[in-house]
Amino acid sequence: MAMTRDASGGGRCLDDEGDAASTVLDGSPWKIIPSANLPVLSEYKHCLLIVRHMYSMPIGLILVKVLALTDHDTMAGIPEAMSAAHKCGIRIIPGVEISALHSPREIPGAGEPVHILAYYGMCGPSRFDELDSMLLNIRNGRYLRAKNILAKLNSLKMPIKWERVTKIAGEGVAPGRLHIARALVEAGYVDNVRQAFNKYLGDDGPAYATGSEPFTETVVQMISRTGGISALAHPWSLKNPDAIIRSLKGAGLHAMEVYRSDGKVDGFSQLAEKYGLLKLGGSDFHGKGTKDETDVGEVKLAITTLSSFLEMARPIWCSAMKDILLKFAEEPSAANLGKILKFGQLSNSDGFAPIDSGTDVVNLCLSSWLSYDDMEDIELEEVRSKLVCYAAKT
Repeated sequence: MAMTRDASGGGRCLDDEGDAASTVLDGSPWKIIPSANLPVLSEYKHCLLIVRHMYSMPIGLILVKVLALTDHDTMAGIPEAMSAAHKCGIRIIPGVEISALHSPREIPGAGEPVHILAYYGMCGPSRFDELDSMLLNIRNGRYLRAKNILAKLNSLKMPIKWERVTKIAGEGVAPGRLHIARALVEAGYVDNVRQAFNKYLGDDGPAYATGSEPFTETVVQMISRTGGISALAHPWSLKNPDAIIRSLKGAGLHAMEVYRSDGKVDGFSQLAEKYGLLKLGGSDFHGKGTKDETDVGEVKLAITTLSSFLEMARPIWCSAMKDILLKFAEEPSAANLGKILKFGQLSNSDGFAPIDSGTDVVNLCLSSWLSYDDMEDIELEEVRSKLVCYAAKT
């Protein structure tokens, strides 16, 4: 499995390391590959870029079978990416990387920038509107933040045009520091992106500005409410990782990144063990095309790590799925059917097959989202019963 910041699909069966067989976990539809790569990430446009990158590779070179897609502050590209991934045998785990601030006293606008990864089941978040509202607020804040950064750069005698930054970011993408850094390189103010961050755009830089990021504890708690697994991204970038990890563990954090793109662990494995967090990692692929970028699937997670991740995630995702289907049972409609199938690729079709009854909805979703053991859960009978009653009236 590739745990990156991007997710999974289904189709051609290939093992991550070219082995002839993969292991089925507890009879579930998840196939465990001897290699995993959780976070591949970026903006909306990179979701499709990553899948197209995989799709363009010769079949013998596709070493990733499960990919966790976690773009920055948006899940907009995931449904289309899941459809594309399905064609090349990749299973997508829907996710998102959420920008947050850690402030012990929760002072608005103050604190250290922290990124929290959220991983969801095939059905997506159980309360999507709540998650989407938070992400929208963050993205809107990014526009204001970018303009404030440009104002500071202008005062430093390094004017950058807003139009150029938004063009670099791309249509529909909220501009961030990386886009501004590239504009600085284009303008000749710095030699490269790293220098732009080191001299001006870093957290302590003279052009740094905050956006409207929520506090870290709020983000972790929201991920739990919406049926997701939360993980701390790149803790090695934090000034005081121990204190932040301790605080987030208290808020319900499940995991943290330990395995880096360069293969180093740097003592963060011990921090994960200290606070009882699952150890994750990934390639952090953005599709930049640079020589030093780690490719999708190059950072491999042990099969035991993937097994532990799925063991932790399955009951949480199963509960989220039940919530989604129960809401549909209470108010069945074509619009709500579209919502519950927003992220789920049903196992029996390339598109979505006609749904003749509410029972079909449940059975199709269950076969795609759950293991055989999970499908025997007695609580699901409540969902089936409600939908059968609805189908009888239509």
